[in-house]
Amino acid sequence: MGVDSGLPDFRGNEGFWEAYPPYAKLGVSFIGMANPDNFETDPAFAWGFYGHRTNLYRDTVPHKGFHILKNWIESKNADYFVVTSNVDGQFQKAGFDEERILEVHGSIHWLQCLKPCSNEIWGNFEAYHVDSNSMRVDRIPVCPNCDEISRPNILMFGDCSWISDRKDYQQLRYRQFRQANIGKRIVVIELGAGKAIPTIRYISEQLGMEDKVSVIRINPRESEIKQPHISIGSASLEALMYIDSLL
Repeated sequence: MGVDSGLPDFRGNEGFWEAYPPYAKLGVSFIGMANPDNFETDPAFAWGFYGHRTNLYRDTVPHKGFHILKNWIESKNADYFVVTSNVDGQFQKAGFDEERILEVHGSIHWLQCLKPCSNEIWGNFEAYHVDSNSMRVDRIPVCPNCDEISRPNILMFGDCSWISDRKDYQQLRYRQFRQANIGKRIVVIELGAGKAIPTIRYISEQLGMEDKVSVIRINPRESEIKQPHISIGSASLEALMYIDSLL
């Protein structure tokens, strides 16, 4: 979904290295960077990656597709819930209700203690100055409670210290939404969910097994889905604009 707003595509090392040439020179993969161990061994380098992403997400304007979805909801007075594996906060930025969003992998806009010393999380209001050659920050954010290193409140690879409380509250609200809509007609619009990290695809397919649930899978490379569900092999914005023109 974010790629159409100009955000990098991290699927596969080639996409990652195209977005971040310094890591290509170092031979470091996305999985290698999205790892909590980096905050222990080289926090300035770890925060170079996440600081750069924070700045990028802050500066990005959500594309028209977000507003098309929002207009459908408002014009139909429809109940809805956003479930996303993106950590960029673009749905909130586009005006979707914070209480109707489940971020299954957390959000870069929240921080936690690396240890952690407590279950507290806090807003990410840090300023990040990243050297474009070394991909290192000049100052490392710290926990306000113990002054140790902080990290984004994001589920990383091989992560055993992620504080999931915020996501758990979102999950509870999502379950309440599902409970309130049992037996009703539901459409699931899945956008750009690939097979490499298939969390969202699994959620869509589980929902699609229920009566009165239709799934529209939109993906430029991996759009296949069993009938009677619908497959659209294109980018998110292009597909949403096409559907909108039909409506």
